[in-house]
Amino acid sequence: MSETRRGASRGQKPPLGAERARWIARRCKEWVLPAVIVRRLRDRRVRMPLYAAAGLVLAGAAWIAVTGVLARNELLAAQRSLETLRRQQPPAAPVTAAGPPAAPAATVQDAVRDATGHAARAHRLTTGPAWFPAAHLPVLGGPFRSVRGIAEASDRLAHDVLSPLVRTVAELDSTGTADGRHLNLSALRRVAPRLGQASRSASRVRADVDGLPHSTWLPATDRARTEFARQLDRITPLAHDAAAAARLMPSMLGADGPRRYLAVFENTAEARGTGGLPGAFAVLRAERGRLSFEHFGNDTELAEAYADVDLGAEFDGLYGPSAPTRTWVNSNMSPHFPYAARIWAAAWQRHSGQRVDGAFGLDPGAVSGLLTASGPARLRDGSAVTAHNVVDLSERASYALHPDFRRRKAYFLDVARAVAIRLLGASTDPTRRTALFSALHRQLGDGRIKVWSGHAAEQRELLARSFGGALPAGSAPLAGLVVNNAAGTKLDYYLDRRLVWAPGRCVDGRREVTVTARLANRAPVSGLPPYVVQRVDDPPYGTRPGDNRLLVSYYASAGAILSGATLDGRAAQLSHGTERGHPVFTLDVELPAGAARTLVLHLLERPADRSAHVLRQPLVHPLRAKALPSGPCTG
Repeated sequence: MSETRRGASRGQKPPLGAERARWIARRCKEWVLPAVIVRRLRDRRVRMPLYAAAGLVLAGAAWIAVTGVLARNELLAAQRSLETLRRQQPPAAPVTAAGPPAAPAATVQDAVRDATGHAARAHRLTTGPAWFPAAHLPVLGGPFRSVRGIAEASDRLAHDVLSPLVRTVAELDSTGTADGRHLNLSALRRVAPRLGQASRSASRVRADVDGLPHSTWLPATDRARTEFARQLDRITPLAHDAAAAARLMPSMLGADGPRRYLAVFENTAEARGTGGLPGAFAVLRAERGRLSFEHFGNDTELAEAYADVDLGAEFDGLYGPSAPTRTWVNSNMSPHFPYAARIWAAAWQRHSGQRVDGAFGLDPGAVSGLLTASGPARLRDGSAVTAHNVVDLSERASYALHPDFRRRKAYFLDVARAVAIRLLGASTDPTRRTALFSALHRQLGDGRIKVWSGHAAEQRELLARSFGGALPAGSAPLAGLVVNNAAGTKLDYYLDRRLVWAPGRCVDGRREVTVTARLANRAPVSGLPPYVVQRVDDPPYGTRPGDNRLLVSYYASAGAILSGATLDGRAAQLSHGTERGHPVFTLDVELPAGAARTLVLHLLERPADRSAHVLRQPLVHPLRAKALPSGPCTG
C-alpha cells in the first residue's frame, strides 16, 4: 500500500510539496523503524549481546543477594565477638591504668581481632563491580548504599578505633611501674597520639554513617543503619574520653610537679545546682602518679570562709541574694560546676593559705559506684560502708543514728575518710585498679563526678567533656530543670522529678515549645528525725513536718521567650535572669509532704531540627525526662 493510500485510510489528507516529503519521512520512521528493530532482534548477532547483558544484570542481582546475606552474617559475627568487650569495662577506662584489664588481656585482644576479621570480610563482600553501580541507582540504590556504608564503617571502626585502644591497653600493661602501685605517666603520654588518632577516626566514621540514607524502600536496612548509629553514639564518646584522659592525666597527676586538689562531697538530700549541699571535703595530693590525702574537713570548718572571685553581673543577678561567694553551703547553686569549683578553690585558699590546682565534686551515688569496684570501707567502730548502703547511710539513716549535731558531723567525716582511703588503696592495687577506673569512667559519664582545673589548657579540655559539668553554651536547644532547696531540710532524698519538652508549631519564624515539669515530695508525713524536716526559711504561712520548699529554675534554649506559665493550672509569675546565654526562669514552690505539683512553661524558641539536650541535675532519684522529636520550620 502506498504512503498516500495508507495516510488516506487513516483519514489524513496528504500534504503537498516539500511538506509532503517531510511527512513521508516521519511516517517511514513510524512504520519502518519498528519493523527494522524486529528484524534486528531476530538476528542472532544482535540477540546474543542483549541476552548477555540481561544475564549480567541477573547475575549481578544474584551476587548482591548472596554477598549481602554473607556480609550480614559477618557483621553479626563481629557484633557477637565484641559482646566480650561490652561485658567488660568501657574502652576508655583501661587506657588510664597501667595494670591489667578486668578480663585477661588475651581475651580482649582475641575478641577485637576476631571482630576485625569479620568486619573486613563484610567490607570485601560489599565492594566490586556489582555493588558500586547498584548503590548509585536513582531511588532504588538507597539500601545498597546503606549496606556498603555500614560494612565499610564497621571495618574502619574495628581497625582504626577498637584495635588501637586494645593495643594501648596491652602496651600500658607491659610497661607498668616497678612497684605496680601507681600509674606510668610517661607511658600514658607516649600513647596519647595514637589515642587521639583513634578518636578522630571514630568521629569520621560516625559522620559517614550519618551521611547514609535514612529512609529507603527497604525498612530492614534503615533499622540496621539506625542501630549502628546508636552503637557509634556510645563508642565515639568513649574514644574521645580515652584520648582526653591520655592528654590530661599525666600533668593532672603530677608528672610535671606536685598537684593539689579539693575534693568536695555533695549531700544530695539537700539539693543544690550542681547536685547537693557541699559538706565534707578532702585535700588530695598527686605527684608522679602517686596519690595521697593531706587533710579532711567538713562544712563547719569553712563556714566563715569566703571567696574573692568575680563571676559576673549575670551570676550576681541570679544568685547574689544567697551570697554564694560568702556562704559555703550556697556556693554551688548554679548548675555550672566551674563556678562552684572556683568558689571552693578561692575559699580554701582564703582559709588555709594553700592554693589548689583544681577541684572535684562527687556525691554518695558516685561513691556507691566506686565502692562496687573497690570493695567496702571500714569505719573505726568496725561497721562497713558498702556500695549498697552508702547512699542511705549518708543521706537518711545517719540523721536518726546521730541526732547530736557535732557527732553527726564527725560521723560524716569518718565516712568520707574511710571511703577515700579505701578508694586510694584500690587505685594502688593492680588487681583492682582497672575495675576501679572503669567505675570511675561510668560515674564521670553520668555527671556524678565533676572535674575542674585551675590550669587554662586543661580546663578547656574539661569543658568539652560531660564531667566538666559545664552549662552548655551555644544555640542548640536546651531543657534544664534545676532545683535548689530553699527550706534547709534534708527532704530532697524523697524528691521525684519529671520533665517533658514538647515542640509545637512554628509561628513567625519561632517554634512553640511546651515544657512540663512535675515535682513530687514522697516524704512520709511522720517518723522522720527533726533535723531532716526542720524549716530554717521561716515561711510566713503554716507548714507541717515533711513539707519542703524549692527554688525551681528552668534553663531554656538561647533566645527563648516565655509567653506564659502555670503552676497546677493557675497562672504563675516567674522571675527572669540569664546565665551563659541561656534564659533562666525561676519560681519559689512550696511542696507539701505527699503532694505533687506541675509547672508548665510556654516558650517561643529559635527553630531547630533536633530535640533539646536535657540537663540532668544529679540527685538521689534520677530525673525522668523526655525530649520529643523536633524538625525544621517550613512554610
